[in-house]
Amino acid sequence: MLDARGDLATDTLVARWPKMRWPTIRRRVLPGEANGLALGLPLPPSAGKKRISFLVDNDHVTSVARPPLLRQARAYAPRNWWPTLDRLDALAQRDAVDARAFGSLAWQSLTGLDYVTTGSDLDVLFEFRTETDIDRLVADVAAIEADAPMRLDGELMGADGAAVNWREFHGGASELLVKSIDSVGLLGRHQFISGAMAS
Repeated sequence: MLDARGDLATDTLVARWPKMRWPTIRRRVLPGEANGLALGLPLPPSAGKKRISFLVDNDHVTSVARPPLLRQARAYAPRNWWPTLDRLDALAQRDAVDARAFGSLAWQSLTGLDYVTTGSDLDVLFEFRTETDIDRLVADVAAIEADAPMRLDGELMGADGAAVNWREFHGGASELLVKSIDSVGLLGRHQFISGAMAS
């Protein structure tokens, strides 16, 4: 990927990326982009928070992994975040949800670089199942945020890969902005819960 990007030739941090076997992240294809797997590489604040986009062939992917679980990322979080992470992890276990870190905490845990700042949000992906009581889950997330030292941002994602912002769901709207890797669109609340993808 880097060989085809002369604009990155002098970026020493980006040059280290493949040597360290650090990951990129899957993203939605932008309008007008050519065929290929769309990937992103967000650099840490010390590198200007630059966002780099790539398109690659599927056969160039060496491995695929889910974002790290909160309990896996905990050691890389500021200590004053630990009680919140522990409460969210306990909540996820109770409600049959996988709670995964994305955003700054995920990147810090995956690379060891300094992504989390004093102003960082905690970004959480709640992967729910059919038996999950989502209304109870988001109410409890809101209660945890009330005592948290950071803003809790994040998404609720079903087995079909469709996701909605937890705060928007908690607000009780009958239609939700639902995102997937291929599309963004409005979907009825009950359709989202039942796993119907936005068209």
